[in-house]
Amino acid sequence: MITNATETFNPHPTEQFIGFINKAYAERPGLPESFWHSLLLFNITRITITSGLVILAWSLSFTNLGSYNKTLFFYAAGLHLIISIVFLALSKRRKPGFNEQLTQQVCIDVILICVMIHASGGLTSGLGILLMISLAGAGLISQGRLTLFYAAIASIGILLQEVYTLLVFGTIHAAQFTHAALLSLGYFAVAWLAQRLAARVLASEKLVRERSIDLVSVAQVNHLIIKDLKEGILVVDKYGNIRQCNDHAGRLIHLDSQPDYFHPARLSEHAPELAALLSKQRNHFSADAEPQNLCIHDHPVRVRLVPIPGSRIADAIIYLEDLGHIQAQVQQLKLAALGRLTANIAHEIRNPLSSISHAAELLREEHFNDDTSNRLTRIITDNTQRLNKIVQDVLQLNRRDTARIDYFDLTAFLRTFVGDLCLTEKIDMAVFSLRFIDGVFVHFDRNHLHQILWNLCRNAWRHCLQQKGSIVIQVTQAHNGDHLYLDICDDGAGIAEQQQKQLFEPFFTTAQHGTGLGLYIARELCEANNALLEYIHSATGARFRITCRMNSQPA
Repeated sequence: MITNATETFNPHPTEQFIGFINKAYAERPGLPESFWHSLLLFNITRITITSGLVILAWSLSFTNLGSYNKTLFFYAAGLHLIISIVFLALSKRRKPGFNEQLTQQVCIDVILICVMIHASGGLTSGLGILLMISLAGAGLISQGRLTLFYAAIASIGILLQEVYTLLVFGTIHAAQFTHAALLSLGYFAVAWLAQRLAARVLASEKLVRERSIDLVSVAQVNHLIIKDLKEGILVVDKYGNIRQCNDHAGRLIHLDSQPDYFHPARLSEHAPELAALLSKQRNHFSADAEPQNLCIHDHPVRVRLVPIPGSRIADAIIYLEDLGHIQAQVQQLKLAALGRLTANIAHEIRNPLSSISHAAELLREEHFNDDTSNRLTRIITDNTQRLNKIVQDVLQLNRRDTARIDYFDLTAFLRTFVGDLCLTEKIDMAVFSLRFIDGVFVHFDRNHLHQILWNLCRNAWRHCLQQKGSIVIQVTQAHNGDHLYLDICDDGAGIAEQQQKQLFEPFFTTAQHGTGLGLYIARELCEANNALLEYIHSATGARFRITCRMNSQPA
């Protein structure tokens, strides 16, 4: 069935979350982005520490930084700063590899920091602690890889620095070997601790990844389940914000797009009646509460509120049932049963009805002299014809499933149809005003379209002024370009507003001798051809519109 309104829903928040998780944990060549980001921060930290040492050595005279050889200290610190900036640029380019860059940076830290320690008078300057910072950072960044190797390099560097000092100055600095040994033990302790912490981080990350995948799977399954439900579902928080909504509920409350997690839609703005009911029953929620009927946007809806205990975000689930859809389903079931019953009865009625009609025709041929006999005969004939029309209409109820879709020129079909109608019903051709688009081909069952138009045009002829141009048959193209509008208009009094809602209900009629099945059967036949028949409000007269698929030229 064709609908005039088109819904454009943005991706659901669950789908956005699923995409984010899949992107975060997707397999890719090389290391994850988090490794390179950590290496970038590690380089920034090295630049900051070295810049701080240079500023302290330059501005404060009471520090022991560069106390033995200030020039050597500044050269080593400046070189360390330049190399750190170079590696900062290389980490952004991802060249060379991650492990190569990290190993080179640790080795450069060991060499240059040992030079700065020597230029500052040895380990008494306290600069040996800088290597602990470098080892801890490298161990956490590499997630435990090569941490003991880095600690060994740092220990060797410190010991070589002390050996060099011993060779140059004799036994003056021999006492600092104890300090160097303690620092080496500290390096290995920091490296081992970083390795254990990295192992725990890896285990936690693996667990989080598995739980995230499970969560995504459950969220995706839940989303797919509620998406195709015929029942509307809204998830609302305690502030009255819509956190989740399936398509059916969105159509019922006229929600144009799915609510965003960070910018949720307000329930009070889209369904104030529903928001008032939720606020009224919030204090005494009960899962066993009886559903209530509401009218949302002039549409009857059955509402059921279910609380969500213990949730930090969602407060209640609102189930919406379209009463109009339920009533239509019930009516369809009744009509299906009625159709099967009446079809059987109709066949049984036709036999005696034909006998009565034939007997009435024989009586009319007797040429009675009195008017009473002639009037009674005419009454019998008229009523048998009316009963036969009712039987034919009832039999049409089961024809909607026998549509044989054809592809034909609508313009030629309409011209032929109007000619046949005027000839059969003895109507002047001038009554019809034809406004066509040439070269329009449609997908429709010819017999069904003929029956639909015959019913609509007879109704228009009965209610119009029956003058020149009183009935207009107009063909226009829809805005989407794939469908066209076939309008049948008349210049009569139109249809009262209170009757418009009942137009297409079976057995509803305003005519004295009507069956009330014409418009109902016409709409059923349209739906069987994937078309839509509706009444369009007009300032003058009545306008019925058929919306169907079209093509501008034959296939």
